[in-house]
Amino acid sequence: MFGRDREMKNLQKLLGVVAVTAGFGWFVQAGAVSLSDYTIEQLLSPCFESDNDARWGAAAEAECEQYLRGFTDAYLLTRNNQDICLPEQNRDDEVRWAFMKCAKQNFGERRRPAAEGVLATLKQAFPCK
Repeated sequence: MFGRDREMKNLQKLLGVVAVTAGFGWFVQAGAVSLSDYTIEQLLSPCFESDNDARWGAAAEAECEQYLRGFTDAYLLTRNNQDICLPEQNRDDEVRWAFMKCAKQNFGERRRPAAEGVLATLKQAFPCK
């Protein structure tokens, strides 16, 4: 179990990058983080297609929701930021709909990393009360 505990701590440190963020600016205490080049616009495409394409909608929805689920699962695992309270029911759809709304409202930011857009969405749409 000792090795597993150490692995979990290392994983939490790695995933802590996700939770140590604020708004659209991603900074870690030790320095700037290099995010993937997967953009808000690229994530938005399968999210919208899932509602609009009868043939490929299910595959597009899976792509969109799997990205969002991975992000929210990492957030829940680290729980470093208690300002976000995710919905307990229908979380995948609720987060997807909120992301699409936020991305549309901030259309000029669509070339920013998707992770930044998702975090901003979570903070805006699901604040703890």
